[in-house]
Amino acid sequence: MEPMDYNPVTVFRALGDELRLAALLLIRDRQKLCVCELTEAFRVPQPKMSRHLATLRTAGLLETERRGQWVYYSLDSHLPGWLDHVLDETAHNNAGLIENPRARLQAMAGRPSVQCL
Repeated sequence: MEPMDYNPVTVFRALGDELRLAALLLIRDRQKLCVCELTEAFRVPQPKMSRHLATLRTAGLLETERRGQWVYYSLDSHLPGWLDHVLDETAHNNAGLIENPRARLQAMAGRPSVQCL
C-alpha cells in the first residue's frame, strides 16, 4: 500500500463539514467507533454517516478494522505530525463540537464496542 499524500487542500475539504469534523474528533477521543455508535451520537441516519465516513477515509484520515459484523473506524495510524497538531489544537479549543455526541454515546445501551472488546 502506498503512503497517503495528505494534501492539505484535500484534508481541509474533508474537515470543512461540521459533521465530518465532529465525527473525526469523536473517533479521535474514543480511539475506535462503529457506524451505529456514530449514528446514535450524532442522531443522523446510517447512510448519511457512512457517506461522511467514506469522505474522511478517502482523504486518508480514517482506517477501518472489521470485528465480526462490526466495522470500526479509527484515525489513520500514519497521520503526519502537522495533521496531528491541527487535530490536537482543534479538539482542545472546540470541545463543544463533541460534548453532546459524547454524552449520547455514553448513554447508548448495547454498544457493540462494549460487547465485542
